[in-house]
Amino acid sequence: MAGANPFQSLLKEINVNGETFHYFDIASFPEFRELPYSVRVLLESAVRNCDNFQVLEKDVRGILRWKQLKGVPAADTELEIPFKPARVILQDFTGVPAVVDFAAMRDAVLKLGGDPDRINPICPSDLVIDHSVQVDFARSEDALAKNQDLEFERNRERFTFLKWGAKAFNNMLIIPPGSGIVHQVNLEYLARVVFQEAGSAPVRMLYPDSVVGTDSHTTMINGLGVVGWGVGGIEAEAVMLGQAISMLLPEVIGYRLVGRLSPLVTSTDLVLTITKHLRQIGVVGKFVEFFGPGVSELSIADRATISNMCPEYGATVGYFPVDKNALDYLRQTNRAEEKVRVIEAYLRATDQLRDFGNAEQDPVYTQIVELDLASVVTSVSGPKRPHDRVAVSEMKEDFRQCLVNKVGFKGFAVPEAEMGAEGSFSWTDGKTYTLRHGSVVIAAITSCTNTSNPSVMLGAGLLAKKAVEAGLKVAPYIKTSLSPGSGVVTYYLKESGVIPALEELGFNVVGYGCMTCIGNSGPLDDNVANTIEKSNLVCCGVLSGNRNFEGRIHPNTRANYLASPLLVIAYALAGTVDIDFEKQPVGTRPDGSAVFLRDIWPTRQEIQAVEQKHVIPAMFRDVYAKVELGSPAWQELDAPTGKLYPWDGASTYIKRPPFFEGMTRDLPTIGSIVNARALLNLGDSVTTDHISPAGSIARNSPAARFLSERGLTPRDFNSYGSRRGNDDIMARGTFANIRLVNKLVAAAGPRTLHIPSGEEMDVFDCAQRYAGEGTPLIALVGKDYGSGSSRDWAAKGPYLLGIRAVIAESYERIHRSNLVGMGIVPLQYVAGQNAESLELTGRELFSIAIPANCKPHEKITVSTDCGKQFEVIVRFDTEVDLEYFRNGGILNYMIRKMID
Repeated sequence: MAGANPFQSLLKEINVNGETFHYFDIASFPEFRELPYSVRVLLESAVRNCDNFQVLEKDVRGILRWKQLKGVPAADTELEIPFKPARVILQDFTGVPAVVDFAAMRDAVLKLGGDPDRINPICPSDLVIDHSVQVDFARSEDALAKNQDLEFERNRERFTFLKWGAKAFNNMLIIPPGSGIVHQVNLEYLARVVFQEAGSAPVRMLYPDSVVGTDSHTTMINGLGVVGWGVGGIEAEAVMLGQAISMLLPEVIGYRLVGRLSPLVTSTDLVLTITKHLRQIGVVGKFVEFFGPGVSELSIADRATISNMCPEYGATVGYFPVDKNALDYLRQTNRAEEKVRVIEAYLRATDQLRDFGNAEQDPVYTQIVELDLASVVTSVSGPKRPHDRVAVSEMKEDFRQCLVNKVGFKGFAVPEAEMGAEGSFSWTDGKTYTLRHGSVVIAAITSCTNTSNPSVMLGAGLLAKKAVEAGLKVAPYIKTSLSPGSGVVTYYLKESGVIPALEELGFNVVGYGCMTCIGNSGPLDDNVANTIEKSNLVCCGVLSGNRNFEGRIHPNTRANYLASPLLVIAYALAGTVDIDFEKQPVGTRPDGSAVFLRDIWPTRQEIQAVEQKHVIPAMFRDVYAKVELGSPAWQELDAPTGKLYPWDGASTYIKRPPFFEGMTRDLPTIGSIVNARALLNLGDSVTTDHISPAGSIARNSPAARFLSERGLTPRDFNSYGSRRGNDDIMARGTFANIRLVNKLVAAAGPRTLHIPSGEEMDVFDCAQRYAGEGTPLIALVGKDYGSGSSRDWAAKGPYLLGIRAVIAESYERIHRSNLVGMGIVPLQYVAGQNAESLELTGRELFSIAIPANCKPHEKITVSTDCGKQFEVIVRFDTEVDLEYFRNGGILNYMIRKMID
């Protein structure tokens, strides 16, 4: 049971603004100043929450030994530590299944004889309904209103459910739809930096803000000095219920920035450079902490852009400690001055306020790498991965090489005879347009990475203004859109006078939330889509998001490039990525004279002058003063009342999940997996986009058939994201990506082989057939399994398909944790081995001997029916992982804990 805090003697008082606060003086530890600033946050949490039950005194001592364990040189010892984040942030897509699970857990607790009222968030939860807006309407003055009206119509049931959840569960703050994307609302409004919380005594407690979120880009908040990262929904739910996250004490890579950026490059160019660099270094599972004099040259928005891309370079966090610029940002975004004074006083008292120009403050790091900001050049990334950076000066040559390369991350294998392929179509303006390899058909300034950054958003506006003044236009068939991250962005774009130019080029504001980056660009015109398909063209999407994985953006854009908002407009004007901007004009004036990109490109100084004039605290005050109230449609929404949700058995949106069916008070017996079949045999870099349902529901898919059988037409299918509260849909959409490469079948797509019969079928249908035959399932995969977004359905879906274990060469951190959370065994080949070296075809029968007293990282044996045996490492990384597995998953563990 919990006991007294052994570090109570570290509790100190501080007086600010005439008010007394308490805080734990972690700076008094002798080892403190050698700790990276991000590790200091982990230390404070352990000290404050130390009860010798969930958090032990030895855990605190272990963190204090960071230099010996993870400094230079890093020891091989892996130390498990607990971490209790200050809060949880839920994004709509992942928030819906979290609330669904909470509602189902209440039902299960009641059924098992417990008190359902115990299922309530203990850790504060911020729920942002940044619902996915499908861009059905793009180039129209009222595109925003039309898209949002359509989204409310499509998602009324989902919104009603969430509104119920906000009333039914304590300690949950909800931000209604249409307010902005979760990461930006977190940055501009929700982040506390330092919590000022009332405790049991009249004196208030101060401690660092920290957060885990159900989206991998929760890391964006690291740019403001808040330690946070993405977790699966199931892990987030456990934190909401008061459980500590069990994690390994991380290595911390010190990323030293020096110099200054060129006046012509953007923060997007910088982040794409850093992303490629850190991927090459290898930082999966590690913290990255930025330091050095170059950090002071970056705004908080610049830092947040870098931190946002943390999942793309693979780290757990990309952290910028709090400095004076961060405090100034709080003031700029209308945080109360008295609160900022408290934040500064606390950070100074605990030696957590950073001066990046003072090298004496530099802590110890596991490894230090350096980047000279002056070396950054204008860049894009693609055509299939966010870390495949290409200098814009080399883009033409690189794209042409990609066309002829063999199929892969940098190849499309276009035959030489088809290099000049083209197709023409007529448009409503009476003109004929021609598409070729490299033609741009989607150009989107889309929410997430860049839209929190005024420098690139205003830069895009200024470029658009200069382009319009030069008489340039964007071809009408290119689907252009602008989806700001919050209402503040629209506010300052209007105030600075650039909206008319953006709209003139087709970049109308279309909504707030996840859009093109998640595959919700909406349909292309039939003439465009048919021309691409008929001529087998490699056409392109250019977007300012963070993900461009294969099959994610749109079925008709085989190549997709991440770019700054300025370059999105530039490539839209050019109409192709097959261009050298230095030598070829981006367009022509009405008089026929050439306009080069350099003629219309704004400098960093031009942009900053506009930013300083127009991005002011009053904007944030006006926008966020009424953010929790929501739109009239939200206010009029009638939600159910009561502690238990009245489930509708006919609903195709919200359904009680089957995870707790048949659950007993007693622990289930752990058994080996005998005579399992491989449902899939996959290669390297299989992302959660390949696994988890996302984007639109294909009309020939199992999910579409399920909906059609219930009387829905394709117009009403909506997206997988909007239906994440219904396991029937999500199970059918698991592994439904059209670019999935499964070695059991010949062509890419969501198909697999039913091995006993030799019949090829949809993945879901095959899994159902195996279930009917009583056959357990596994998956064989390669390196970096589960990279990408922290989607809980990438684990829930395989669980519902009957997958009991995964054998991989390596895992992305969040996905491995999610598999454990669903009771799926993550197994890893020993070093130097994989399916190919072991000559596994995936057609074997597999038996996996799982000992009842299994230990973290234990080696166990896999046997096949052809006589082969090989060892694998059980990727239960901690004792807590094992406890979750023994219970059948993390939520089952929590239910049993609630009814003890």
